[in-house]
Amino acid sequence: MDLLLDLLTDLSRWSRGHLSEIALAIMATLLVLFGPGINNAIRRSIGGLNFFLRTLLFVLVCVAGYGLAIIFLSPWLANALGYFNNYTLAPVLLLVFFLIGVLADRG
Repeated sequence: MDLLLDLLTDLSRWSRGHLSEIALAIMATLLVLFGPGINNAIRRSIGGLNFFLRTLLFVLVCVAGYGLAIIFLSPWLANALGYFNNYTLAPVLLLVFFLIGVLADRG
């Protein structure tokens, strides 16, 4: 049991040093998974506009919306993950990546 706890704390300590990269990977993966659904919802809502305005709005949402989500939500997620202690951070990260894998498999 001590070996497992030592492994979890070592993984958590290593992960804590890379939380910004881990949060960026999580956010980017979630945007890749949910991006097509978001894009389709945007297309439906702006479908009645003329071509130029529709294209401009779509580009703004894609560039500004997704870009700002990556830039601003990744540090927020890294900060939120930093609240976990060294016994829970590694299992939480493993669970998050497992759930993302399940979502990717079903999508």
